[in-house]
Amino acid sequence: MSEHANQESWVRYGKMQLARGYLPPIPDQISWGYWDGVGPGDEVLGPLAGKLILDIGSGPGHHAVHLARNRGALVDAVDLSPTQHERALQRFGGVGGVRFVLSDVVEHLRTAKPYDAAYAIGTLACIDPHYLLPALQDGLMVSAPLVFSALHTNLHEQGPSPVVAPRHEMLRIRDQEPIPVQMWVLTPQLWEDLLVDYGFRVESIDLLSAPEADNPVVVQLIRASRTAHT
Repeated sequence: MSEHANQESWVRYGKMQLARGYLPPIPDQISWGYWDGVGPGDEVLGPLAGKLILDIGSGPGHHAVHLARNRGALVDAVDLSPTQHERALQRFGGVGGVRFVLSDVVEHLRTAKPYDAAYAIGTLACIDPHYLLPALQDGLMVSAPLVFSALHTNLHEQGPSPVVAPRHEMLRIRDQEPIPVQMWVLTPQLWEDLLVDYGFRVESIDLLSAPEADNPVVVQLIRASRTAHT
């Protein structure tokens, strides 16, 4: 199963980062791709003050802390990797407005209060959309935004697939051996079709390119909202 393989990969990734002692700084703005200053920031999530927000695959927790401190959000930062969860708790365990949850996000959504918004920075595409999207429809309020970024073109200039199937990609850490991960790298049209099928309206899909001319990486930024059940 891709989910099991990916959990092992994220555990290994978090373990490496713990060994390095690396904790990213709290950003002034969310960067949806790999580069600061490329594309919009967290304003695409809309007003957040006092709202309950889901961070899908929250990793070390710095984005969740930014939204709590700077936007007044109440964030549930959910990650299935114990090592990633440990990284978040080590630095941000006492931060107000953020609750760090060690769980598979679909399992979490089965008992959680419906959210006012959800977001994911690269991590949603590491989960089978047929598994995750139905849970998100049930776990979000009507009209709640779902905003996420997903790989479109990788370092080897391999573009997205028109088929809903995972492919082999790599998690990269400086000066470390890359970690394999299964990722759904899908065309914008296929992402839109999936989202519509599972009860979302797609507002926009933007392609964010690397600022360096010789870097082929492209990231999709997908903005959707949950429709009413039919």
